[in-house]
Amino acid sequence: MKTSIATVSISGDLREKLEAIAAAGFDGVEIFENDFLAFDRSAAEVRSMAEDLGLAITLFQPFRDFEGLPEPLRAKAFDRAERKFDLMQALGAPLLLVCSSVSPAALGGIDRAAADFRDLGERAAQRGLRVGYEALAWGRHVNDHRDAWEVVRRADHPNIGLILDSFHSLSRRIPSDTIRAIPGDKIFIVQVADAPAFDMDLLYWSRHFRNMPGEGDLPVVDFACAVAATGYAGPLSLEIFNDQFRSGAPRTIAADGHRSLVYLMDQMQTAEPALPPLRPPLPPRVAVNGVSFVEFAARDAEAENLRRVLGQLGFSRLGRHRSKSVERFGQGAINIVVNSAREGLAQAAYLAHGTSVYAMGLLVEDAAATLERARALDAQPFSQAVGAGELDIPAIRGVGGGLIYFLDQTSELARVWDIEFDSLEPDQADAGLTHIDHIAQTMNYDEMLTWILFYRSIFVVNKGPLVDVIDPAGLVRSQVVENQAGTLRLTLNGAESHRTLAGHFIAETFGSSVQHIAFAARDIVRTARALAQNGLVSLPISPNYYDDLAARLDLAPEQLATLKTHNLLYDRDGAGEYFQLYIPGFEDGFFFEIVERRGAYAGYGAINAPFRIAAQKRAIRPAAIPRR
Repeated sequence: MKTSIATVSISGDLREKLEAIAAAGFDGVEIFENDFLAFDRSAAEVRSMAEDLGLAITLFQPFRDFEGLPEPLRAKAFDRAERKFDLMQALGAPLLLVCSSVSPAALGGIDRAAADFRDLGERAAQRGLRVGYEALAWGRHVNDHRDAWEVVRRADHPNIGLILDSFHSLSRRIPSDTIRAIPGDKIFIVQVADAPAFDMDLLYWSRHFRNMPGEGDLPVVDFACAVAATGYAGPLSLEIFNDQFRSGAPRTIAADGHRSLVYLMDQMQTAEPALPPLRPPLPPRVAVNGVSFVEFAARDAEAENLRRVLGQLGFSRLGRHRSKSVERFGQGAINIVVNSAREGLAQAAYLAHGTSVYAMGLLVEDAAATLERARALDAQPFSQAVGAGELDIPAIRGVGGGLIYFLDQTSELARVWDIEFDSLEPDQADAGLTHIDHIAQTMNYDEMLTWILFYRSIFVVNKGPLVDVIDPAGLVRSQVVENQAGTLRLTLNGAESHRTLAGHFIAETFGSSVQHIAFAARDIVRTARALAQNGLVSLPISPNYYDDLAARLDLAPEQLATLKTHNLLYDRDGAGEYFQLYIPGFEDGFFFEIVERRGAYAGYGAINAPFRIAAQKRAIRPAAIPRR
């Protein structure tokens, strides 16, 4: 099935949009009228640009307020249509989208509308053009695809067909199964868009909050499967109205759009295997069994400081790379790699971002198949020269250009520590840390949808609800991507202001990256005592927090005293309890967290965020974060 996108979905002038759409791999493009009107080239020139880029112009849109008008408005509407037909012929656009009328002058009646479209079909046929009718969710008389189909059916003209848009149908909760009875050859094009589950005015929701399939909450897969079941063989096209996308980088948004359609077709094939093949099959979405390692790029005094902190956290130096300045630290099932090499990507990452997490390794069922799926979904593979005795570990670029390595238990990748490293005896008593609970990646807010789609399309993960994290200097938007077993938990934090701790981190490290790693503890109080014995001072929390905690929750005095003594933050819900301990961070804003989950608590202590952020800001030198 071919792919298409409306130019309104991305930013830039028409030339920039077409170039971005072609670079992303789309087969076709819908020309949105305002994009053409604002451009300073003729229709013939735009047609040549599209052809040179390998793009088919699939549609010209929109044509508004056409059907059901009384005279003389009806005659004027047909005159307008003829002028658009002239333009379409010059553009090489074969199809016109007519959206259902919102004009207060429009008269109701299926037969009246059908007669108008029958006449319009005759005029289109004389030009070798076709017309598609779309039901706007807020249309005056037609706002349901079932009514739009009835208009098309009664018009009974080969050049008149139906245009389906997932947003218009799903926002009104129209059952998608009602599409299955429509003949596929009478559906002229299908537009798909997702959206977050908001309860608001339909027009405002549509114009500002649509997003790519897989980024929102609408049942787009059900809709698309119903369309495919009709035998529809045309393109799947994106029509996305989103303020964030309009100000984003056009190539990034276009690439997201193409990935979303490839992922959507993959989901359709999985949901209904009996459908004809929509595209070459992908390896299934990948289950992640755990985080194999996290790798820092660090040098000189900063590397030594990192080693010291790791030692205080109870990590032992367990291995030294046989040919590079790379060390492995471990505790429980946690592997931390410190890369001080002065060549390769680690060197580049250090020069660009300072001491930072530039790579993580995920333990998957099949590393090669994971890379194959990621490549098919437009992820950027990574490789660099492999020395003697080193493994070529499959990898792709992730957030901020960092790396995601794939390891599995079915190949020699499972023996990476034995093959590439000389083993060392543990030199440190552990502090009771067992595994990585979650990894927090901080980015500009306008990147969040990109990375949610990235993770969801490649791995077997779900996204949590969008949460507002209250920073004393502003809001940070946070959304979790996690698997059912809890072996992969990623918190994606979107910064909108440089004054927040998250915004400060992005500014100081010159880009998005991992801002903190949360280690799970068997017994967080025991761990806190061990860290204190190792000379590691935890982040001081204001006494006012504990006074409020005592007022809000029925905690035993001795438990409250323990929390306060060890600077532990606390939360609970109906399923369990959550304890948090923070280690003072580096000046760029990176930090370690230690957590303990009791029972089935599934959150991340969001209620505590304002208090720990305030404490973290106090711990950073006063000039580090601008106050205004």
